[in-house]
This record gives sequence, C-alpha cells and structure tokens, in this order.
Amino acid sequence: MPSAYRSPTARPMSFVWTRRIVLTLMGLFAAVPVYVMISTSLKPLQDVTDKFRWFPGRLTLRPYVDIWHTVPLAHYFVNSTIVSAAATGLSVLIAIFAAYAVSRYRFKGKRIFTITVLSTQMFPGILFLLPLFLIFVNIGNVTGIALYGSRGGLIITYLTFSLPFSIWMLAGYMESIPRGLDEAAMVDGCGPLGALFRVVIPAAVPGIVAVAVYAFMTAWSEVLFASVMTNDVTRTLAVGLRGYSTQYDVYWNQVMAASLVVSVPVVAGFLLLQRYLVTGLTAGAVK
Repeated sequence: MPSAYRSPTARPMSFVWTRRIVLTLMGLFAAVPVYVMISTSLKPLQDVTDKFRWFPGRLTLRPYVDIWHTVPLAHYFVNSTIVSAAATGLSVLIAIFAAYAVSRYRFKGKRIFTITVLSTQMFPGILFLLPLFLIFVNIGNVTGIALYGSRGGLIITYLTFSLPFSIWMLAGYMESIPRGLDEAAMVDGCGPLGALFRVVIPAAVPGIVAVAVYAFMTAWSEVLFASVMTNDVTRTLAVGLRGYSTQYDVYWNQVMAASLVVSVPVVAGFLLLQRYLVTGLTAGAVK
C-alpha cells in the first residue's frame, strides 16, 4: 500500500516527541512543588514532621484556620494590600505621563534619560538598601516625617525599582500607537493632555495593565526591603510568613497553607488579566 501523504511543511516526528517530553518535564517541574504545598497544608503537623509521604494519611483543614491566629495574618494582609495598591497606582500614573513624553516629544537629554531609566535595572536591589535606609532615617530626624517603618516609606521604596521598568515598557508600547491618532485628536480641538486621555490611554490599555500587574506582583512578593523598612505594625505578608517559625518548632503545614492563601490574589489577577498582560509585554518589548 502507498505510504500516507505527508506535507513537506510538517515537522518531523522526532521534533514532535522531543517537544512533548520537554513540555511534560517542565509541567511536572512546575506542578510537583504546588502539589507538595497543597498536600502538606492538608496534613496535621505530626504527619508533616514524620517521614515524607506523597499521599496524606490524614486530611485536615485545621491549618487554614490556625494560620489566622498563629500570626496576625489578616493585619499583614491589609498592609500588603495597601502598600501594593498604592505603589501600583502611583507607578502607573507616573509611568503614563513619563512614557507619553518620551514617546511623543523630542527634548534635550531624552536619550540619556531613557538609558538612565533602563540602566537602573542592572543593579541589585541590595545596593540601594543602605542608602534608602539612611535617607529615610535622616529625613525623619530632620523633618519629623516618619518614613522608616511606615507604609509611605515602603511605597516610595517600591517605586524606586518598579517605576523605571514601567516607564520603559509603557514607552515602548506607546511608540507602537500611530501618532496620527494624536494629530487627529488635536485637529478636533484636543490639547496634548486631551489627546493623551481620550486617544492614547484607551489604545494603551493592554500596556497599562501589563505595567500594573508587574508593579503589583513586585510589591506583593518583595522581601528584602520589607524585612528592613517595616516594623511589627507595618509588616507585610512576605515577611510575616516567617512568624510561623518559632524558637522551638516550625509549623510547616501552616506555612504552606498561608503561602497558598497569600498567592490567591496574584494568581487570580494574573488569570483574569492574562490576555492584556501578554499583549502589553509583547508590544512594549519591541519598538
């Protein structure tokens, strides 16, 4: 019998099976830690500290109740929500105006400004930790404005490393929006700000959403600055999770349960805004 017809553009079977194997391994690499977290969060502490088992012998929801009492998780949740939302809102607001200016106007020092904004991403965060700490302490001593140990100080801190990337990414996205839209709006009587709010921003919604998701996820999961710049009152979730480790024991089942609860807002937001996020990142990354 004649062999089945095979399109000349069809990929070889070796490539197909290699792709399947690689994707399967990558899926297992991502899924196994999540499964261990979920199964551990449903075990009593005694079963967790005993020999590891892939399938729990006893199931309990008690860790999901105890996490709210072992540490003030609800208070940490409020702190993280306020700080992350404020940092995201300010980052998006400032990035919109800065990116619009960079993408639409020519001014002296524009190239230097763009390179400087992007180059800040090359430095590790710990390099800015001590200078920011000293600046906040000195401001508090001189003016009486308490930035160290406050939510406001943490919001300003998060802006220092989320805003540069937000400006760069949003400027790249606005570059892809035809300038003819601005000109048409100005012909209809709009000024520069009118063109920005009525034409550019509606067209740049995917890029703005991508910037907002990036800024929120960065602030929500940040540990280094939050561990130094906060106190017992302003502590955030990422730092508060270490409260489940005491001098005498580590409540691993509660650690896993709290980690899953903390991840819910970020995962839910990512799934809801995934369409905008992919569009904004791909358009903003290429000019």
